[in-house]
Amino acid sequence: MITIRVLPEFESLVPTDRLEAAVAAVLAREGAEGDVTLVICDDATIADLNRRFLGEEGPTDVLSFPAQDKAETHFVVPSEMPPYLGDIVIAYPYAAAQARRLGRRVEDELELLAVHGTLHLLGYDHADPGGQRVMWARQEAILTDLARARSS
Repeated sequence: MITIRVLPEFESLVPTDRLEAAVAAVLAREGAEGDVTLVICDDATIADLNRRFLGEEGPTDVLSFPAQDKAETHFVVPSEMPPYLGDIVIAYPYAAAQARRLGRRVEDELELLAVHGTLHLLGYDHADPGGQRVMWARQEAILTDLARARSS
């Protein structure tokens, strides 16, 4: 199940169906099953999360919080239940400003961030050049598929 929560001030601005489709597309393409929560928040909320969990100051566009490290399984999930993969948090104001700066539509930026965040939940990382190449290639392929599906 994909759960999307949007702060009330952004509800009319966020294409939740498109974000749900983006998360689902990543899971399908990667052959992954599990539940994901995506939260659309403000810059202050994501700045607080960024500081508390990553030790970084200020807001950012997206943060991903995997439910558990694959190397450290702390609890057993019954086989009939999909695992909880984790949470993705996107700051709407930061993403909107980033979209304007990059000449993209806000909806496209949010979709990209949903795909990016979901890939992080599945273990992809871009901290090193090799990981970045792999993650960016997966991200681009999924975004291309989503654009094709919308245009048909």
